[in-house]
Amino acid sequence: MLYIGRFAPSPTGPLHFGSLLAAVASYCDAQFNQGKWLLRIEDIDKPREMAGAYDTILRQLDAFGFEWDGEIARQSQRNNYYEKALTILQNKQLIYPCTCTRKEIADSSNLIGIDGFVYPKTCLNQAIKENSAFALRICVDDAVIAFQDFIQGQIRQNLQTDVGDFVLKRTDGLFTYQLAVVVDDAAQGVTNVVRGADLLNSTPRQIYLQQFLNLPTPIYAHIPIARNAAGEKLSKQTLANSIDVKKANLQIWQALKFLGQQPPTELQFASLQELWHWAITQWQIDAIPTQVSPFFQQ
Repeated sequence: MLYIGRFAPSPTGPLHFGSLLAAVASYCDAQFNQGKWLLRIEDIDKPREMAGAYDTILRQLDAFGFEWDGEIARQSQRNNYYEKALTILQNKQLIYPCTCTRKEIADSSNLIGIDGFVYPKTCLNQAIKENSAFALRICVDDAVIAFQDFIQGQIRQNLQTDVGDFVLKRTDGLFTYQLAVVVDDAAQGVTNVVRGADLLNSTPRQIYLQQFLNLPTPIYAHIPIARNAAGEKLSKQTLANSIDVKKANLQIWQALKFLGQQPPTELQFASLQELWHWAITQWQIDAIPTQVSPFFQQ
């Protein structure tokens, strides 16, 4: 089977070091396995999108020497596919409307899961508010999902107690990441997903959707998260610095070190072509640690 990997940033700002880690890891793994590396822009959440971020991300990837296969996919152009998937789940009587606000959920739930208060199925049989905007949730009764992550090992999650019935379409009409990523990975034939461990807890939800949509489950590998000096995940929300296209070699070298590879010191000063040649030919995904300490400091 042809290896197909992907990198799927959101255009909520320029790429930072945490983004670069996911790009380097997924790129090297795809190239080492003589596969394809696809680029998908996850721009489904328009309210969070930053003007100009799409073009900035492409310029950064190009300056760092990444080469992707095929056309760039954009989630904002694929709503009809997400709607079809939602219809399949509705026909299986797994979907129901929910008019509860976050405050109402917090006030009524007595169970805290991995993402906060677990939804207590208030609207399962009937939405509690008439003529109100509603989200669409999927029922996860007694669903236990287990999978073997290539880096993090055996993962097991009880969706009902750890997550609860989760939203697939928001009250503002936007589809959620969980549904979109499942539909897109299947449509693009993705066989291997290499991404940050901040998405590890989302994976059982995605596998659950794959099962009911009769879609294949890729091989997952979740790399450790880069954090700042305060212990916070590097992100746009924690004001992580943008990667510097003028220091591409150094930052790729740093990313390889972070990922448990052993790039020679002199490669910091080599050409991008030489650096990528070493990174791809010497790539060892099983050398990536499950977590990294001390924190990466910008």
